[in-house]
Amino acid sequence: MRTRTLLTLGAAGGAAALGYTTVIERNWFALRQADVPVLPPGKPPVRVLHISDAHLTPGRHRLMSWIRTLDALDPDLVVNTGDSLAHRNAVPYLLDSLGPLLERPGAFVLGANDLYAPKPRNPARYLWRTSTNDHRRHIPNLPWEKLRDGMITAGWLDADNRRGEVFAGGLNIAVAGVHDSHVRRDRYDLVAGQADPAADLRLGIMHSPEPRLLDRFAADGYDLLLAGHTHGGQVCLPGYGTLVTNCGIDRARARGLHRHPAGSGGAWLHVSAGLGTSPWAPFRFACRPEATLLTLVSR
Repeated sequence: MRTRTLLTLGAAGGAAALGYTTVIERNWFALRQADVPVLPPGKPPVRVLHISDAHLTPGRHRLMSWIRTLDALDPDLVVNTGDSLAHRNAVPYLLDSLGPLLERPGAFVLGANDLYAPKPRNPARYLWRTSTNDHRRHIPNLPWEKLRDGMITAGWLDADNRRGEVFAGGLNIAVAGVHDSHVRRDRYDLVAGQADPAADLRLGIMHSPEPRLLDRFAADGYDLLLAGHTHGGQVCLPGYGTLVTNCGIDRARARGLHRHPAGSGGAWLHVSAGLGTSPWAPFRFACRPEATLLTLVSR
């Protein structure tokens, strides 16, 4: 009788935990906010909306509805750091969700999951390895070109292994970005060199915050670096934090605003914990899905 009771309680607890992580926290979207002192003296504040890792499928109606509300924040610039897709039919749903945000200045890079459809695999493998070697496929099977073209047509800058300029909030912003290093598509040499010293802001964007890339952006004089990919760990332990980052960055900087190099007076780095999850790992714990409004202020 005692054993049966314990088993029943254990099953009930497991069901409750599963329901919380897959239904409640996965759809409990958070808006993070932070001030970043990167602007020249005398410049008025500029608001940057950082979104990442939507991993959108056509059935994620709550996520799509929440993304639509973000335009009310009135950002001056929108930056999308990739992994927007998780289904071959998701592109029109994503563009519709972005809606009027696409009418604002923007920049983006793509992530591996914009190219390759997710596959079922054991999530526990992240505890002892990253997923870098999981992407051996050479031919993308998601319509990433439609995603890219939709954002470009709206006027957003494609920063995949490219440099460019964006005018937003009264600022001339020099932008450089790289494609996803997680599947070895990054080509920093194509954007290497000193960032434009005449720009009001020098912005580096990437999907995965690999230290070797962060080092090069910082050395080239970029003031603010934006990345995603980590999901903030996706499953965290209260009092301990992120378990794994799925890339080379340390656990302490798997999400939020930090400096790079760590503890230095170098570039500011913001890593987004992202908006979604893989459809094959649809859970979050102590790591709510998020978008971030960064208010850039004078140094």
